[in-house]
Amino acid sequence: MLNAIKRWISGDQPGNDWGDVINWAQKQGFGFKRAKDEEGFVLDGSVGGRPWRLEWGPPQRSYIQGHELRLRMELQLPSTLQMLIMTRSLMEALERETFERYTESNQTLIDVSTPEEMRWLAMFPKVNYDIPKAVRSHYAGVAADPASAANWVDHEFGQQMASAAAGLLREQPPFVLMTLRGRVYMRMQLDAPAPDALQQAVALFQTAAAGAIRCASSVSDSQTGDWPTTASTAWQTDIMPEDTKR
Repeated sequence: MLNAIKRWISGDQPGNDWGDVINWAQKQGFGFKRAKDEEGFVLDGSVGGRPWRLEWGPPQRSYIQGHELRLRMELQLPSTLQMLIMTRSLMEALERETFERYTESNQTLIDVSTPEEMRWLAMFPKVNYDIPKAVRSHYAGVAADPASAANWVDHEFGQQMASAAAGLLREQPPFVLMTLRGRVYMRMQLDAPAPDALQQAVALFQTAAAGAIRCASSVSDSQTGDWPTTASTAWQTDIMPEDTKR
């Protein structure tokens, strides 16, 4: 709000009209809305009749600098289907941060204000994905049920992960993909939301969503056991206009 007032007083116009993004979104059949304060935008799309949302703007996680790209989709997955994939460099950084935070403070319990992706690293076992070694070295993951998470990454999903490792995620920016509370979420650091980057991100996200649906078809709450359900922080703060919140 303060930035918008300053621009209004000075007569300055927003620095980016998102023309390339708008043109690309229209061609894809996606809805486009600007964020408040002109600091980002929202895209709405659907796949298989299921709506998804993309947001780009200021980061909601301390491990992301600059700008953040976020996607989410309601899939009505089993509540205990808790799976996480992230760039290996981010996992190593978060593990160090978590260790230092709790050893230096002598805490014995993980604070519930800590994001799920950090808590899960301490709570859940790691997953071995059936993907090429070169791709596997780029990613790491944990899950309440490692077998279900391993099934999540099928051939098609693995190919998308390989493509992202060679393109969108080549430099290993902070990147998280997770299933939580029946939804699939993705977030990553992305300073330049060019159409080709958004295209890669949406393709990876949609493939992950399809894989989660397939994975859930063979999983029930009773099968996955009584794994703890953590508090909601995966979409902690909406930066978008009131009419875009759900």
